[in-house]
Amino acid sequence: MRTNRTAAALAEALAGPGALVLPGAYDPLSAKLVEEAGFGAVYVGSYAAAAAGYGLPDVGALTLDEIVRHTKAVVDAVRVPVVADAEDGFFEPGNIWRTVDAFERAGVAAIHIEDHAGGKHTTLPQKLIPLDAMKHKLRAALDARRSKELAIVARTDAIWATRNLDEAIVRLKAFEDVGVDYLFPTGATPEMLRHIRTHVRTKIITINLASVPDPSDWDGAADLVIDYGFCLRAATKALKDSLKLAKQRKPEAFGPAHLESEPDFEARLGYADFTRRAEKYQ
Repeated sequence: MRTNRTAAALAEALAGPGALVLPGAYDPLSAKLVEEAGFGAVYVGSYAAAAAGYGLPDVGALTLDEIVRHTKAVVDAVRVPVVADAEDGFFEPGNIWRTVDAFERAGVAAIHIEDHAGGKHTTLPQKLIPLDAMKHKLRAALDARRSKELAIVARTDAIWATRNLDEAIVRLKAFEDVGVDYLFPTGATPEMLRHIRTHVRTKIITINLASVPDPSDWDGAADLVIDYGFCLRAATKALKDSLKLAKQRKPEAFGPAHLESEPDFEARLGYADFTRRAEKYQ
């Protein structure tokens, strides 16, 4: 299963004429389905990892080891490059090498490191890591790489957390000066991103907002647009609806409208490969 897991492979996946709008995976099976659908990369973030792996909210409750373990399972399931969530780097600059080393060993193509310092996804006060501290973290992460096969993505939540576009631009320009591979302003609309592009040259990753349902709106604004909850929410809705029908003993719950056939399901998991290996040694 070794393959196109490098930063170069990710750059190639983003080289198309429009933005790559990427549904976020939540586990190895959903990552396989993203790849099977023809997407050139896979994203797995802490939002989906916390929910699918531990039934927890994305409030910084997962450790580095827990996120890396979950991410590595996704990497090992697919051939395309994986973009992963390294939260705020987990450590101060002097120890951030441990984060970079762990994700490099997991085989990801890119990690993003954010400046959100608390309150994410909640109504609590939103805070950002001071800019100088964030620059030190990014420099430490870049220095810690064994090779440029791992891309370092600098994420600012200034727009999402504080609604401050000007602050986001200041931070993005500073991150670009540090030398990161991609910039990641969250909470930005396509119009904001087009304005941001007049200030920076580095390629841009962002997250899809529910208020921007048309993927073509992102063309010319971002290179990669991540809908981090797509697979998680789609699967949850489908399963919830199917379970409701099953509880009501509705026959359609057990039919092809709600369940993939067992042969189709098993075909992507390697049963045939196992059978061939087993028969070879009988």
